[in-house]
Amino acid sequence: MNHISWTACGLALAAINASPAWAEDDKDDTDPIVVTGALEKTSAGTKTDTPLIETPQPITIIDAETYISQGAISVADTFRYVSGVQANTYGTDGRVDSNRIRGTSPLQFRDGMRDVYDSYASIRADPYNFSRIEVVRGPASVLFGQSSIGGIFNLVSKMPEFERHGDAAIVYGSFDRKEVMADLTGPLTDTIAARIVGRVRDSGTQVDHVSDDRVMVAPSIKWRPGPSTDVTLLGLYQEDDGGSQSTFLPLIGTLFENPVAGQLPNDTFPGTPGFDRYDGRLLQGTGIVEQRLGDTVKLSLKARYIDSHVDYFSQYPNSYSNPRNPYGADGRSIRLSGNQTFARMKIFSTDNNVQWRFNTGAQVEHLLLAGVDYSWNKIDRSSTPLAAGTFANGVNVIDLYDPTDPRRYDMPTLAATTTVTQPQQSQLGFYAQDQIRFWDRVSVVVGLRHDDVTTKALGRADTKDKATTFRAGIIGELGWGISPFFSYTESFLPITGNDPQGNPYVPQFGRQLEGGVKWAPDQYTLVNATAFHIKDRNRLITNPNPNPTDPFPTASIQAGEVISKGYELEASRVLPEDFELRLNYSFTKARNANGTPVDNLAKNMASAWLGKTIRDLSGWQLRLGGGVRYVGESKSYGLAWVGSTQAPDGTIITPDVTLFDALVEVRRDAWSFAINANNLTNKKFYAACLARGDCFIGAERNIFGTLRYRF
Repeated sequence: MNHISWTACGLALAAINASPAWAEDDKDDTDPIVVTGALEKTSAGTKTDTPLIETPQPITIIDAETYISQGAISVADTFRYVSGVQANTYGTDGRVDSNRIRGTSPLQFRDGMRDVYDSYASIRADPYNFSRIEVVRGPASVLFGQSSIGGIFNLVSKMPEFERHGDAAIVYGSFDRKEVMADLTGPLTDTIAARIVGRVRDSGTQVDHVSDDRVMVAPSIKWRPGPSTDVTLLGLYQEDDGGSQSTFLPLIGTLFENPVAGQLPNDTFPGTPGFDRYDGRLLQGTGIVEQRLGDTVKLSLKARYIDSHVDYFSQYPNSYSNPRNPYGADGRSIRLSGNQTFARMKIFSTDNNVQWRFNTGAQVEHLLLAGVDYSWNKIDRSSTPLAAGTFANGVNVIDLYDPTDPRRYDMPTLAATTTVTQPQQSQLGFYAQDQIRFWDRVSVVVGLRHDDVTTKALGRADTKDKATTFRAGIIGELGWGISPFFSYTESFLPITGNDPQGNPYVPQFGRQLEGGVKWAPDQYTLVNATAFHIKDRNRLITNPNPNPTDPFPTASIQAGEVISKGYELEASRVLPEDFELRLNYSFTKARNANGTPVDNLAKNMASAWLGKTIRDLSGWQLRLGGGVRYVGESKSYGLAWVGSTQAPDGTIITPDVTLFDALVEVRRDAWSFAINANNLTNKKFYAACLARGDCFIGAERNIFGTLRYRF
């Protein structure tokens, strides 16, 4: 794998250094222009508009044109060609976007403010509603407060524009997927612009009886009373009607052979049609004010309120009590477990800062940032656990190989509902950062933040946590577009919930050292090579030795220390509307305090995407694209479970997989028709298989056609 990766990287570096002059010929001025390269600016790493080549850390920007051409259907799909990110960690999923950055689950931010605080209390964001997605690798607490140690991703909403344009599209594809989408923006008056983004989807999935339906409407309006003032209001209504595509199929019959009944089909649905569901409704309102005071001062104010409802009914095979032999005597029957949960999540957040640009010498420029942010979230759940049946009485025991077996949960058999109010949490943070530019060649970033977090839980005193985090980084241009960098960053993440003994979790802390080099020979090309070392403590891990007498015997425990280290290579060359090449490789190694490797982590990952537009075909344009993705093997380690036998001896290995994607698109004037194929060869694979006893099915081949009109 390493030999293949570095050979491919060498070929890519040779290709991306080719002259861009040919790209200027016969350019169609009516086409949208998307430039991704060293000179592109982003606020993801600094909260100020800073070119990527001046930012002392690796940041990846995936614009909408890129991830749409690569066939992304969910936000998780957009990370399939990003270095250091393990996309769709647990396979295709209609509930959440599961990803890993540098071995940890990243937090999701929208327009610079966190918008997901708990799993299964909200629905997935729609990638069509964003102009781009920014991936920040490494800790980001100094600017964003609560932050996962491996990194974050930030969704950038489509904003109203004073230039009239838009597009509309219809889609049909695999699993009877039918969609209509539209994105329209333009001026209403000389000072007011508006935008509306919408999507309606009616679709099945690769799992029987699980739908993926959606209605999304995102209106927005911008008021520009003068050249120095912007006031923007963003709205969002989204309703999803779907289910869990993660069916938690047993290890026996998937990764391991079932000698009696054989292999379980990937589309196996263990639940009850009409009962199992993951239905949600999401309302969001965001206000953004930007005020420029001359050329040196900028004031930014943001606030958002979120109200989310989710009904989550699920049934799944209970392979956990005996992972080595979860079936009955016939080798086919299995007990079902499940739940019926109603969740409501409310979030208020605000982020306010001022930027001041000044000089302290002829060759020393400063960009000083100071701000305060606040967030509050509350999650209520009403839950009915569906206890597993027993083989003795045959209740809630089904033939997993026969989807017509009627022995399933029925609504009248449900137990009384338990209402649980999860801890409310509020966070107040103060941050300051100075970006110093020396001789227009060397950039230094220094930042400091202080957080106060209060957690309120029923039945116990309030928990108060405080933390001060720090960051520092330097990057300098040596010439020939080569810029080495080094950074030190810290993270702070409060964790709600209780350990097995009933004590509240303490916050997770981490720090990272990172060094690397960026190469930008021209504005179209950017290469990042970086190595990192992360040390964090108090990370949640599965309890390896549960005690049945504890108040919460199956609750996770906090690891004393986890060390992650690795290196990443990311190379891109994008000539707008003509040619793009993206190549990535990453190696990540992480171990818990006891020396055990972190569960279900793919050490090696690599990807490559190549696209080319052919013009002057009698008024037509032909665009071709192709990609290859490699995810290395991952391992899961044997665990003991309360009241059960030991999980399978040894290590469970999920095999590595190589997948291919393709794009063919034809354009004429404002019309285009594209065909995307994800997992072109229809490779059957497992995204993750865990020692606790279950496997997660990887995404099967998905082919869809898109007819689009741009204006």
